[in-house]
Parts: sequence; structure tokens; C-alpha cells
Amino acid sequence: MAARGCPLEAVPLPAEVRESLAELELELSEGDITQKGYEKKRAKLLARYVPLTQGVDPPLQAEPRTPGPSQSVVAAPRQQRLRPANSRDERFRSDVHTEAVQAALAKYRERKVPLPSKRRSVLVPSSTEACTPPDTSSASEDEGSLRRPGQLPSTALQSRASAESWPERAIQGSSSSSSASSTSSHAGGTPAAHAHLDLRSAPPDVTTGLIQHRLCERPQPGSMRGAPRSSGSLLDTAGGKLWSRSLKLAYTLLNKLTSKNEPLLKPGDRVALVFPNSDPVMFMVAFYGCLLAEMVPVPIEVPLTRKDAGSQQVGFLLGSCGVTLALTTDACQKGLPKAQSGEVAAFKGWPPLAWLVIDGKHLTKPPRDWHPASQEAGAGTAYIEYKTSKEGSTVGVTVSHASLLAQCRALTQACGYSEAETLTNVLDFKRDAGLWHGVLTSVLNRMHVVSIPYALMKVNPLSWIQKVCSYKARAALVKSRDMHWSLLAQRGQRDVSLSSLRMLIVADGANPWSISSCDAFLNVFQSRGLRPEVICPCASSPEALTVAIRRPPALGGPPPRKAVLSMHGLSYGVIRVDTEEKLSVLTVQDVGQVMPGASVCVVKVDGAPYLCKTDEVGEVCVSSSATGTAYYGLPGVTKNVFETVPVTAGGVPVSDRPFTRTGLLGFVGPGDLIFIVGKLDGLMVVGVRRHSADDVVATALAVEPMKFVYRGRIAVFSVTVLHDDRIVLVAEQRPDASEEDSFQWMSRVLQAIDSIHQVGVYCLALVPANTLPKAPLGGVHISEAKQRFLEGTLHPCNVLMCPHTCVTNLPKPRQKQPDVGPASMIVGNLVAGKRIAQASGRELAHLEDSDQARKFLFLPDVLQWRAHTTPDHPLFLLLNAKGTVTSTATCVQLHKKAERVAAALTDKARLSVGDHVALVYPPGVDLIAAFYGCLYCGCVPVTVRPPHPQNLATTLPTVKMIVEVSKSACVLTTQAIMRLLKSKDAAAAVDVRTWPTILDTAEDIPKRKVASVFRPPSPDTLAYLDFSVSTTGILAGVKMSHAATSALCRSIKLQCELYPSRQIAICLDPYCGLGFALWCLCSVYSGHRSVLVPPLELESNVSLWLSAVSQYKARVTFCSYSVMEMCTKGLGAQTGVLRMKGVDLSCVRTCMVVAEERPRLALTQSFSKLFKDLGLPARAVSTTFGCRVNVAICLQPNRLGKLAEQGTAGPDPTTVYVDMRALRHDRVRLVERGSPHSLPLTESGKILPGVKVIIAHTETRGPLGDTHLGEIWVSSPHNATGYYTVHGEEALHADHFSARLSLGDTQTIWARTGYLGFLRRTELTDASGERHDALYVVGSLDETLELRGMRYHPIDIETSVIRAHRSIAECAVFTWTNLLVVVVELDGLEQDALDLVALVTNVVLEEHHLVVGVVVIVDPGVIPINSRGEKQRMHLRDGFLADQLDPIYVAYNM
Repeated sequence: MAARGCPLEAVPLPAEVRESLAELELELSEGDITQKGYEKKRAKLLARYVPLTQGVDPPLQAEPRTPGPSQSVVAAPRQQRLRPANSRDERFRSDVHTEAVQAALAKYRERKVPLPSKRRSVLVPSSTEACTPPDTSSASEDEGSLRRPGQLPSTALQSRASAESWPERAIQGSSSSSSASSTSSHAGGTPAAHAHLDLRSAPPDVTTGLIQHRLCERPQPGSMRGAPRSSGSLLDTAGGKLWSRSLKLAYTLLNKLTSKNEPLLKPGDRVALVFPNSDPVMFMVAFYGCLLAEMVPVPIEVPLTRKDAGSQQVGFLLGSCGVTLALTTDACQKGLPKAQSGEVAAFKGWPPLAWLVIDGKHLTKPPRDWHPASQEAGAGTAYIEYKTSKEGSTVGVTVSHASLLAQCRALTQACGYSEAETLTNVLDFKRDAGLWHGVLTSVLNRMHVVSIPYALMKVNPLSWIQKVCSYKARAALVKSRDMHWSLLAQRGQRDVSLSSLRMLIVADGANPWSISSCDAFLNVFQSRGLRPEVICPCASSPEALTVAIRRPPALGGPPPRKAVLSMHGLSYGVIRVDTEEKLSVLTVQDVGQVMPGASVCVVKVDGAPYLCKTDEVGEVCVSSSATGTAYYGLPGVTKNVFETVPVTAGGVPVSDRPFTRTGLLGFVGPGDLIFIVGKLDGLMVVGVRRHSADDVVATALAVEPMKFVYRGRIAVFSVTVLHDDRIVLVAEQRPDASEEDSFQWMSRVLQAIDSIHQVGVYCLALVPANTLPKAPLGGVHISEAKQRFLEGTLHPCNVLMCPHTCVTNLPKPRQKQPDVGPASMIVGNLVAGKRIAQASGRELAHLEDSDQARKFLFLPDVLQWRAHTTPDHPLFLLLNAKGTVTSTATCVQLHKKAERVAAALTDKARLSVGDHVALVYPPGVDLIAAFYGCLYCGCVPVTVRPPHPQNLATTLPTVKMIVEVSKSACVLTTQAIMRLLKSKDAAAAVDVRTWPTILDTAEDIPKRKVASVFRPPSPDTLAYLDFSVSTTGILAGVKMSHAATSALCRSIKLQCELYPSRQIAICLDPYCGLGFALWCLCSVYSGHRSVLVPPLELESNVSLWLSAVSQYKARVTFCSYSVMEMCTKGLGAQTGVLRMKGVDLSCVRTCMVVAEERPRLALTQSFSKLFKDLGLPARAVSTTFGCRVNVAICLQPNRLGKLAEQGTAGPDPTTVYVDMRALRHDRVRLVERGSPHSLPLTESGKILPGVKVIIAHTETRGPLGDTHLGEIWVSSPHNATGYYTVHGEEALHADHFSARLSLGDTQTIWARTGYLGFLRRTELTDASGERHDALYVVGSLDETLELRGMRYHPIDIETSVIRAHRSIAECAVFTWTNLLVVVVELDGLEQDALDLVALVTNVVLEEHHLVVGVVVIVDPGVIPINSRGEKQRMHLRDGFLADQLDPIYVAYNM
């Protein structure tokens, strides 16, 4: 729209006409009058002074249409090229520092570091839109600054004060600046007081910051207000519009907003101000409108999405302030995320808000007789400014009316502001220096302010310089980032002059590295009129507002100074002047003197606020009337920060006035100049040394070449690991950087930081472009990045961990003490009043008739006896995946099948007594018949798990090895498996020609029975071989005699009360250990019926086992941990469906988990809790313990019903909590539940009848006392008689079955279980009335990891790792050379795999004081698990060393 103003200076107008014209202009801009009405009234007013020709203004006709200076400026952004992406970030640039870094790196040229390996699928290139982040500032976006005492000669300033409200006076008084500015001698006319974007074309897109819109600052020659009227979108704050609009808003807030017929707001309420960085005018209207209404404005950033970085914390601040209303503009409100109803969406963590658009048409014009209440510049809160702490929490700093006015006056004096002066502001006008200079002080002094939006700066970095040049601005407010951008864009711009500037205020002068930007900017622009004394760094903080600012010599400021300081000295908090030739120096510039009327002191950072010595660095504290007053709603923290009383070394307060902590680290230099070396929020304390995040960023940026990462997108922060801060550096990687190049750069950064700062970096991570959380006005949101790192949601594409070098506070390794003899231990126990840790089950002699025991001495005899006495009594019932019965066996059927198998072995295989036979069968009745067939002909059976058809290469060699090691003369199997053993696929894995005789029991068995059943000559004759592979990877076969076999069955029968009338359900593998005994032996011995459920069938029908238990009303059932885990995971959400199908577990009295490990308490508890809805009794689930030397040491019997009365029941299993740290030292220390480092251990079950247990020292073999950790030794009639063979480590296990104590009872023969545990006499009593001895199993001795002189159990480390992140499905640990290797299965996206590296390293360090050497991320199912659900860690180790795991990522921690 063309300007309507005419050169009224030629025709003097009376004051009343000028006032009427001003009111008319205001009515038009507010929409209170139409365009036609405006022209009529205006023409009528001017008719006596300006003659009209045909209704058109002659001055408008004659007005030349020459382009103003701003028109050429508008085109500049289009011609301006974007900054090159690989440009150097001069804010952190120092040639000396770069040379120092390069010199330091020269020492490391030859050092090689292992490259991490990554699966190719993880190397997915980022999309193009994710590869172009804004090259914005890095970690230090909002640094502040400081200075020292000066006295405020405030009489001149105070003379302005009166009883009139200061906002009223300031805003209304600014109308007088209209006439003053109309005679301004700026070329092209008077600039607008606030530049604004032209909103005619479209509403601004608040998500991008209005990049496309042009500045609308066309000055009009001789205009009354010096600003164009552009569709009412541009407001001249130098006139009355700010006052009238603010008045309108104040009236609306107080009188027009109601809720349930009650005013929504009352004076003193807090109101959120949500305005984009591109709309300073509407923000000023809202800010001053709130002040006039006596509301408290809380300016915040515009939330662009529901998950903005830090948005939740801002919402918490709004909620704590009681904010219920948010003010915004129509354009901004349209750009906010919307709910389906069309209303503004509810942001996460935000309180419910009403949104008020403050554009003119939405406000109500107040009556002429309405005036806002008069306010005094007192202690009441004027506004609240938000501040984000180092930890990411957001607090509100309250600023009183008195402080606000004092701050404006101090800035006026310090900066020499005068009326009608022009200020160019590039900063965010909603907070910090942008608010203090551009919104508050400018109105107080009736200045013109040109605001440059951040979005425009990104498109045209020279825009602020062009405005300074075109408006001859006297002052400019920038950050070092803006100076750096201008340097990159200034090439080819020759018509730029900065000679009009008298102050170039660098708002982040408190960042020590801003000196490089200042020097570089001066070098380039000094030839274009910029004078060196014009550059004025300042220091500020949200708590103390402006602390210090450098004054030009014209305002009495001393000459600027620089200090070259030793970084090593600074890390210890002392000032050591150094020379720039040294590698590790920091050059800082002063930030001038302290503000007028303020005094400054420097206090120690930690502890009481003692004054620092002159050569110490500390926190700068300010005493002034122009500081913040409190953290809103936080009185405790407020007292520590805003009411600090610094004291001398003798404890004497330095002043009777309180000081405010600024959060700035620095010292007072010569001439009372303030020097800032860092911020408290950026301080990282490693050991006793302090390091600044900005310094570390500068060192990283000095490592060349920089073609691998974005310079402006680097975050440095610290995380607390093992009681100390650890430095983490995260950078955004360029999409075209190769894996090796990026890793090389990371290695060089580590070396540079180590050399320059003498500190190790804990973690260096590279993330894809555009993925680091952004701060509202550029830069990285540090606290949000840190939070993502700790939560495992940063999703890096490269990680380098260096815990070995930077974690130096690990506890000292345990020193082995001189051997203490067993006698000394016994004496020590006696002195301590502790008994020898020994326990036993009930005596067998008192429980059963000896004649019956002799009759049941040989199992073949038992089966024959049952076939004759109860031929049709069912013994076995086999189910398939559908739950249908596939085969059954009565006593006589099993007997006849066994006779035919015996005949086949004698006739066809020509076997003799004592020959070994391998039984390679799937789980079923055929396996049981073959077993007894071998016993019938005197052969020794060896049960072998059949090979998996889909995994022959891995499983068939194990079958072949067992057949060969056991020296089997024949293999009994089914037809399908026989074909498999001789197939071509089998030939690729093993030599199929060397198989012994293979018989198919379906085809090769004759119809006739064996002539006579073999009767062993002695009970000690070998009955069968039990082959198994331990979790440590050792294949061993133990010998079980007939006496041991029958004793085992007898103990289980007595413990579980098994009789022919009973029915039990078994879901176990039948190939070794207790699973084999329950499957093949116990039913024949006791006569009960066994419902057999092969665990493999649960893969296709998870509910099979529980359905079978319910269907057959089994009182006793056995399962493995793998079965229990499968049910817990697979049926967790299906209990309702199972109940509808009629599954009822109330029949169960005992559900025993068969295992050779520490009881998994968490799993059993979750199983009990989950299936409680199906009737499972809460006390039914219990654990068992057995091992190779004795497959059944503990079984928890049925504890409910009549059995308790019959004397077989024991007390409920007890759970104790032990100190995990003491366990590492082979000690047991009982602690309370919930104590730090507590580990729950539950009793492994009641010791079986006839079994004796003692705890022996692992080295001296002497007996240990109660609650002492040692090896569990067992003596029992059903101990195995010895190893048939130990494949791999024969010598280590020679004495496992014939050990004797070195002291005490030296005659008893014990078997060493190889498991660590302890006995504890409880307060409970068993059925016999004696106190109950509980056995607690801690873990396998062979699996323990000897690290740093301590004994670690893998399960403890694995439990910690699994808790570290929800994506970790399973974990296994082992050692490789002297390194701890952690293998984790990732249940998530491969791209998220690298998040786990740091989390795994952290948790193992924190909880176990161990440094992880290698982290291997693999797919689910890679960690091998045996049929009992135990991890095969040594197999995993072999696969890792042979590179067979196909890992997603392997990280070698340096």
C-alpha cells in the first residue's frame, strides 16, 4: 500500500490537528474505520491546509517513486548464496589452537586402534532431507558474561521517576518521539522502531520461521511516524499504537475473559506469551498489555510439534506457575499442531490452556473513561523468564518491577542510549539481552529498534549488517554466531559500511571462544568503517541479568585486554598466565566492567561461598538492584542462588547485602575488568579437575579435515558413571562420510583432547544428519541430547567408547591374602559361635522296609514284577502338539517291547553283556522301551538327543562325538532318524561311514522275546551312562550303577510321595540328568502314571503343558526354566482365553522347576502371579537342584493338603538378600530387602532323603561355617560313581567323586558338585521338629569370571545388562584374554543397535565395577541355550572367536 503521509513540514499543522490525525491513523490500523471513512475524515482535517486536486493529494501525485535503500536490501536475500556447508565455524576458531591440536596429533600418527565391525544392513544411507542440517551454532548457544563494581550516579536517571506507572509513562511518552524522529537526518527517512514482516502474502509458517517473507521497512520521506502502513501489519511503537493496543489487551484480559461467569484472570496471574521470533511487535503488545493489566507475562518458545526438545519441561514450568491462558497471534495459532477437534493440541506435560489471539479484531476497545490501575516500580513480579538447567529441568526466574526498571536504567547508562537512536537486534527478543535491550530499554529511551528474525539470518546472514548500513544504526546486538555467518557471506559485498556503529554488543561474550569471532570480524570489517573500540562483549545470566559490558572509550571504558591462560591451570581452578606458543592455552577477552550500581565478587564453586583468591577462578556473584529475585515456587534453591552471603576465609560476610550467583566462572582482572572462562552449566568435573564443554568443542573443531561431521552440530556434556563425571561428545556425521574416515576422525579427536586437556573422553558418538535435538534458535539442545543418550534413544551410527583410559577411580583389585589353613577357619567359626555348615535329608533306613528295598534294587526286576502283578496299569501317556494322545504304555506293554529290543540287540547286533548302546530317539515311549531293552540284555544304554533336521551342521557332530566317546557298539533309533544319519547332508558334517551298527526298532525288532532277562551280578554294576554338555562346553559322561539308580528313584518317591495312584505331568527333555530320571526311571519304580509333554511341542502350542496339567488333574508337575519362560512370554495376555477353554490349575500342589543353576526368582514369581487367575496356588511353584555328580540333591516336596500331616512336608522356601559386592570376595553378608547392591537368593528346595551336604573351602577343602560361601559337597547313595569320560579337561575332574575333607570328618567320601553356595539354619522347623537348614545355590564354579582379583557370576552381570534397555532381549558374558565380552540380543531395529553400547558399558561399570572390553550386538536367538534353559556361554565364546555370530555391531571399547 502506498504511504499516505505528505511532507507536512512545509505546512505547519496545529497540535490538535496532529493529534486528530494520529487518532485517525490508529483507528484505521485497528480496523475501527473503513478505508473510505478514513480518507474522508483525513481530507476534512487537512482541507484548510492542503488544497486537494480532484480528490487526490498533490504531494502523493508528485511523490517520486525512487527506490529507497530498503528496496535493494529486500532483494539481497535472493542474491545471497547460502553458506557453504563445509565452512569453518569461526566462533571456535583459533589458529594458535588449531596448530596446537595438529602438533599434538602428530605424536599419534602411527597408533592404530581397532575398527568396530558393523553389519552391512546397518549402513543404510540417510535420506537426502535428513542430510542437510542447518549449520548452526554448536554447544554454546546462550553463554553469558560479567564485571566489577562501579557506583551509579543515579540522580539524573531518578529524576525521570514519578508516581506515574512506569509502563504507562514509557509507552505513552514514546509518542513524543514521533515528532522528534520526524526531523531525523537518516538517509531515506526515519526507520521503523521495529522491523516486521509483511503478512500480506500469507500467514507466516511458524514451523520454518518465515524464511520467504520480505522485510517491510520502506521509510517514507517526511512521514509523520517514519514507517509505512502495510495492511495494518506494521506497528509504529514510536507512536501511540503500542500504548493503545496494549491498553486494549489489558482491558480484554481483565474484563472480557470469563469462566463460569467468573473472571478467568485477576491481577497477579501468570500468562504465557507464545510468539515466533519473527513478530516482535505483537510480542511487545502482549508483554506491555500484561504489565498494564498487572498480569505476569511468561514468554516461552513456540511449540512446533508435540515432542519438541525440552517442551515437557516448559509445560512443567507453566503448570507450576498456574498458567491457564496463552497469548499468541492469529498466524502463529494457525501454525500450531491441532487436535482432531481443530483446537490447539495438548502438548505433553503442559497444563490445559486457553488460547487468546491478540490481533486487533479479537480485542475489545476500552471505554474512554477506563484506565489501568497505577503501579509502582516495587517488589511485585514484572515477568518470569524461563531457564533450562544443565540437567534439563526448566525453572522460572522472576524479575520484579523494581529490578526491571533498574536494569533498563543501568543499560541506558552503560551503553549511553539516547532518544531516537537506532538499535539493530538479531537476538531473541523474548528473553535475555534481546528482551532487555530490544523491548524494555528501547521503549524507556524512545529508541528505534530493527529486529532481524532468525529465519532471515539463515537465508541472508548479512541482513543485520545491511540494516546497520542503511539506517546508520548506532548500536547492534548480536551473538558471535551472527558475526561468523556474516564473515562467510560478506564476499562480494563492497558497499557495506559500519562506520555509524558506536557499539557492537556481543551478547555471548561470556563464551571464551567468542574472541575468535570478534577478532576475525574486526579483521574483515575494519576496512569498512568498523572501529576496534566498537566491539563490546557483555556477560549476562538469567539470574543476574546483565552482569558486565565493555564500554567504548567515549563512555569512559578502559582499553580492552586479553589473557592467555593455561588450560591445565584452569582445570584446577587457578589462573596461570601462559604464552600462546604453548599447546594447551586459552585466550580470553574481558567483558568490560560491572554494571553501574552493582558490585561483584568471585566465590568458590563448591561448598560455602568463600571468596576466591586473586589467582583463583570461581563463580561470579553480583549484588545489585537489577537482578532476578527468585526461582518461581522454589524457595530453597532461591535462597542458595539469590540470597548468597559471600564470606572471607575467616567467615566474615563481605557485605550486608545479599549477592546473586550468576552461574558464570571467571575472575576479576586488572582495571576491575571481568574475565569469563566458562559457565557452571558447561562445567564437567572429572576427578578433581574441571573442564569446560566449550573448550572441548573447540579442540574437536580444530581437528582437520572437517569433511566428516557438521561443525556447528557438536554437543559435549558429561554423564555420571561410577561416582564421577564422564565426558561425552556427540556430533552429526555427514552422509557422504565413509565408516573408516569417520572412525579415523573420532580417533584423532580423542587423541587431541587427551593431549590438549589431559582428560579422556568416555564416549564419542556420531549420529545421522539432522537428528540431534535443536534449540529454538539454532544450536544443539544439550540437556535433551544428554537425556536421549542416557535413555538409549540417540540412535548413533558410530560409537567409540574409551572406558579403559578415562575411568580411573575403580576400586583397587582384590589382593589375595596368605592362605589360611582349615584349622584356623574352624577355630574362627567356633569363636564366632557358628556351627559347621552341614545338613542332611531324612534317614532312608527309617522310611522304608528293607525287604522292599532289596526287591526294588534292580529296575529290570521292578518292571517284570509290575508286568506280572499289575499288567494293565498305565505307566506312560505321550501327548503331541495338538494335545492328543499319540502313544501309551502299560506295564506289560512296556515289558514286552523291552524284551523284543533285547532280542534284537542279542541276535541282530550280536552284542554281549556290558556293550554300550546309543539310543537316538525323539522324546517318546520308544526311547523308554529301548532303555529297558538294553537293561534286559545286559547292555549299557546311552541316551542321545537326535540331530535337528534343519541344523545338521551344528547338532550332528555332537551326536557323533557322544557315540564315539561312549564307545557305543550299536545305535538304536527310528527309521526317519536312521535315514537322516546316513543322508548326504549328514555326510557333509560327519563321516557317515564310521557309524556303528544302526538298528531301526520299528523294522529290525523280531517278534520273539529274549530268552532270559539279564540280572546284574552286583548292585554296583554299571546301569547306564548319562552324557551331557555343561554350560562351560565340556562334554562328560557319568556312570550310574544299579544301586545308585534305584536309590535315586527311592529318594524321589519318598520326597514327592509318588504312588501308583498318582498322576504327574512332565515337560522336560528325557536325555540327561533329572529329566531323564523322571521320564524313564521313576514311573517304573513308583508305579505312578506320567503324562509326557515333549518341550519341543510347545513351540507350536504354548499352552500344551498347562492344558495337559488341567486335563489330567496332575497334582505334581515338573518343567524347566525354558518351558516356564515360554509360557510366561507366550501366554501373558491369554489367561482369559485359557480360562474360557476350561484350563484350571487349582489341582496343582507342586510345580517343580528342574535346573542345575541358581533359582531364577523373578521368573518363578512372575509365573505364579500370571497364572494365579487360572487357580495356580501361590505357594505351588518351587525349585530343585542337581548336577552331574548327583542329579537330585534338593526337591521341594508337596506342601499342601494331607501330606503336611504325614510328615513329608517342609517349610516354605525362604528368600534372603545378600550383598553382591561381598559375594565377589567369596563372602556372604545378609542385608535387608531393597538395600543397595542387594541380591535376592531363594532356597533351592528341601534336601532329599539319604543326602548329606557340606560346604567346603574351594582351595583348602576344609569345612566352612554357617552362612559362609564355599563349594557344595554331597554324599548320597545315589551319587554317580564317576566319570566315564570327560572330553576336553580330564585332569581337572579326577577327584570330583572321591573328595575328602582336609579336617574334621576325613573318612566320609564326598562328591564335589562344582557349585558355590552356602547353608543357613533358619528359624523354621521341618516335619521332624528340627530347625530347617536351607541350601542356597549361588552359581557354577566353572562359570565364574576371575576379574580384578574377584569372582563374578555371569548371571549377575547379565541381569544388570538386561535391565539397561527395553530392547535387550537376552544377554551372555564371557572373558576373552583379559577382556570382558558382553553379547546382547537386540529385540528392535538394527539402526538402534549402537544405543546399547554406552548403556551396557555404563551399567556394568556402575553395578559391578568392571570395564567392558567388547560389546557384541546380535539378533535374537543367537545365544545358545540348552534344553534346561541354561546359556551355553562357552559355545557362544567359540562362535565369537570363529566369527560365526553374524553380529549387527561389534564395539571394541578402547
